[in-house]
Amino acid sequence: MKASVGDRILVHGAHVDDAEREGEVLETRGEGGAPPYLVRWSNGSEGLVFPGPGAEIRATGS
Repeated sequence: MKASVGDRILVHGAHVDDAEREGEVLETRGEGGAPPYLVRWSNGSEGLVFPGPGAEIRATGS
């Protein structure tokens, strides 16, 4: 998985009733855009993310 600053990350719920989470990639800390990512979530919180198989990156084109 590769991301750039400004890309959107979407994390799908692991279970049927789990909510999806969406956020903006603020930093990429791995080499060449690899994880981990510092993400600002839609609720305003920030955290370091090591995306799993239920995650996808949506490039912003910037």
